[in-house]
Amino acid sequence: MSVFFPVFIPLEGEPVLIAGGGKIALRRAEVLFRFGANLTVIAPEILPEFAPIARCIFRTVEPGDITSDYRLVIAATSDRAANRMVGERAKALSLPVSVADAKEESTFYFPAVMEGGGVVAGLISREGGNHKLAARRAAEIRALLEKDC
Repeated sequence: MSVFFPVFIPLEGEPVLIAGGGKIALRRAEVLFRFGANLTVIAPEILPEFAPIARCIFRTVEPGDITSDYRLVIAATSDRAANRMVGERAKALSLPVSVADAKEESTFYFPAVMEGGGVVAGLISREGGNHKLAARRAAEIRALLEKDC
């Protein structure tokens, strides 16, 4: 498995597509929104918490929805086939894509994000697999950053 290099990109005003309207998609949307992303969410059912942070389109995601207009694409539906399609279409357009239920289909991993004291940190496990360890380390870093505020 590849080892991933951390990269930070500006998202202020950048269009980001999120396929999926559930809890996992919402967690990702909330982080992206904090960094100024212009969010579009497509899903047949979308949690009400999306309303103040995203443009919501209530229907199933279709291949034509994934266009080169987007800076990032997130596939976080509850439908394996839909997530695969979103990932394949995004990759065909050379768009960075995170597929929530299949890391091997992703071109980037969505990190745990910690902020505080003028510092932003992103964290994944070295090979993207040990989520419990990453969550524990993220909590430790988050506590340090909050202490310094």
